[in-house]
Amino acid sequence: MAHRLDTNPIHIGLGAKAVPQPAFTGMEWYGGYIARHGEDGAEGRLVSQHSFTESWDSWEMHPAGDEVVLLLSGEAVMHQELADGTRAELRLVAGEYAVNPPGAWHTMDLISAQASALFITSGLGTEHRPR
Repeated sequence: MAHRLDTNPIHIGLGAKAVPQPAFTGMEWYGGYIARHGEDGAEGRLVSQHSFTESWDSWEMHPAGDEVVLLLSGEAVMHQELADGTRAELRLVAGEYAVNPPGAWHTMDLISAQASALFITSGLGTEHRPR
């Protein structure tokens, strides 16, 4: 069965299993994801694709592992507040990626009118805070 990553993310779990996920419905979806795959711990990865027409209105942080953000289209700036207190700004164009280390708070500002990105996330324990 074929799936679209922008509607149905995929979980890469223990034993190199690839498990298609139910359709993404918004922020509440992540609670169900953790219930389905939390037992994979820090080794599980959520692979998803999202498109944006506005800069993010919040920060997020993934304590369990690195997150890769690959920009598929558009231009954006990834802002990071690293665990050691330093800050970084990474300007990305389509085809470039940033790595958000564990514990790094991050958010994104669009430079172009729209952008699309692929996310490979260690989602266990993810936190959000207002921007």
